[in-house]
Amino acid sequence: MSARTTTPWPLVALFTAGYLAPYLLPTTVGRLSAGLPLSATEAGSIGSALLLSSATAGFLLASRVDRYGPRGLARGGLLLAAAGYGTAALTTTIPLVVLGAIVGGLGSGTITSVAATGIAGRRDPHRTTTLGLLGVSALAGALYLTIPHLGPGHGHPLAAIAVTALLVLPVTRHLPAAGTPEAPHTPAARTHRATTAPLPHRRAGLVLAAAMLCWSLAQNSLWGVSGRIGLQQAGLTEATVGVVFAVALGAGLLGVIGAGALGQRLGRALPIGAGTALIAGCIALSAAATDLTSFATGEIAWNTVYPVVLSYVIGLAASLDRRGRWAVLVGSASSLGTACGPLAGSLLSARVGYPGMGVILALGLLLITVPMTAVALRTRRTAPLPQEHPVVEIPVVEIPLDAVPAPRTTYDTAGPRQATAGAAAGPGPGSR
Repeated sequence: MSARTTTPWPLVALFTAGYLAPYLLPTTVGRLSAGLPLSATEAGSIGSALLLSSATAGFLLASRVDRYGPRGLARGGLLLAAAGYGTAALTTTIPLVVLGAIVGGLGSGTITSVAATGIAGRRDPHRTTTLGLLGVSALAGALYLTIPHLGPGHGHPLAAIAVTALLVLPVTRHLPAAGTPEAPHTPAARTHRATTAPLPHRRAGLVLAAAMLCWSLAQNSLWGVSGRIGLQQAGLTEATVGVVFAVALGAGLLGVIGAGALGQRLGRALPIGAGTALIAGCIALSAAATDLTSFATGEIAWNTVYPVVLSYVIGLAASLDRRGRWAVLVGSASSLGTACGPLAGSLLSARVGYPGMGVILALGLLLITVPMTAVALRTRRTAPLPQEHPVVEIPVVEIPLDAVPAPRTTYDTAGPRQATAGAAAGPGPGSR
């Protein structure tokens, strides 16, 4: 993505449209189960298919956004999202709902790929990511407060995503088209360099990727059924559950701000280990909730701690390889866990109930805390923290010589899309 865009608002708008579907996952799955002849497991399967479709688009486009052109890809993704989610919202035929969710998921994945690549190419990606989180959290919170008052039916959250995609479509004219040259100082331009060197810290990276898959799976197993826990087990109304989710999303923003303020003062091992243990307790509490107090406490506390831990995990992955390859692989593993979460949560809750599901997920998180913390401890001396050694870019003046220039080889972009996407993940998926 070129750095020529003068403001980040087009990227913020794309970020919001791309991540809205995962953020609305609980109400989407809950309404599919209540408004259509679907079991809870079947509704969760549709949610998983949507997220898996989105993750697949991300895998395919992670290093190809600049090649195909951000403007064209963004428009195609927005149109796919509008068509897919719109179709799923307007029909009650189950195969068409499933097809619409899959097509819409492809659109969401395409949109987020363009947004993440563009954010990585900006001079201040953290600021743009924060604006994106603010945008999607505010919109999702407003929808959680509004949708319960629009009446029953499965189509309202899906229609909201489709309408958002259409509203964002005009901003794509500010994006560069295919073939637009990259500014020489941008990360997207620099990542065209050779990437044939072997991956460093291979064992640590593989352990972290496997742990991150399970970590995201646990988060989204609860997130995918949180709406049903509030409605069925805690005995709350849909409007009350929507208020809880809106407050939880706001708490997630506080978590993001807190992580940024804390920085690297505590290193990475302590926030990752202690934070994941806290998340395990929050998940067990939320899954066992039987009233408003316990449900709200679990959901809000969980969504506050989650982005803090995620930011440190993404930083750890990025520190394993300066070219960002481990950040991409760990982010991809996280996407797979995110996609499988709703189905896993539905299956577990159907077999052992919501409290039993919470205990299983909490124990699983406590188990993977050990390898994640071990990786952070082992690499803290070999992989410097980002703030410890800031990189100063030095302009290079190229002097033409009479000699024949050495041949250059073109490589695919290995841009840190997944790292940027993971860091943006809020309480819902996108980020989950």
